[in-house]
Amino acid sequence: MHQATIQFITHTNARFGYVEGARLALRGGCRWVQLRMKGAAESEIVAVGREVAALCRAAGATFVVDDHVELVEAIGADGVHLGLSDMPVAEARQLLGADKIIGATANTMAHIRQHHRNGADYIGCGPFRFTTTKERLAPTLGLDGYRAIVRAMASEGIALPLVAIGGITVADLAALRGVGIGAVAVSGAVLGADNPEAAMARFVEAMQRPL
Repeated sequence: MHQATIQFITHTNARFGYVEGARLALRGGCRWVQLRMKGAAESEIVAVGREVAALCRAAGATFVVDDHVELVEAIGADGVHLGLSDMPVAEARQLLGADKIIGATANTMAHIRQHHRNGADYIGCGPFRFTTTKERLAPTLGLDGYRAIVRAMASEGIALPLVAIGGITVADLAALRGVGIGAVAVSGAVLGADNPEAAMARFVEAMQRPL
């Protein structure tokens, strides 16, 4: 399993496409990329995914694709990230086998218990706060929500990595780490910055800073 603490989730804006965004994030020190291309044709996802996979391999980074279990092999991805309305984790594990990474989205302990039982490798848990890069947002968790989830996971012996997501900025990292969050996923805070590469470098440095 990866040791990275920052997952960059791709999107596009007026300045950058999927591949360029991933390239800038990797240059900034990110070592974990999720390709999310909601609504794109499979042929486009494969074409873009192969480019991003090559960038990740060159950087020694982990690469997962959002939702599309059936495209993992064609793209050359290390695994998949599944949202709450995507293929169930147990079904994806049967199709992909034990060696591929499967991440799963959660907003509650019930989701986390289910994903743990069904063989997920990590949990993308959020949203921390409102974010414009995700449609149909679940209820925001805030620091208190994460604190409660981290404690519940510990009490139930669920040792899955928990990745916080949803409108997270560098200024939030110390507080999130303080309640037991060891990894975060970012998107708009990096790609929307004046200098995305430098923005990612600030995230990486802040996650490595002693508390």
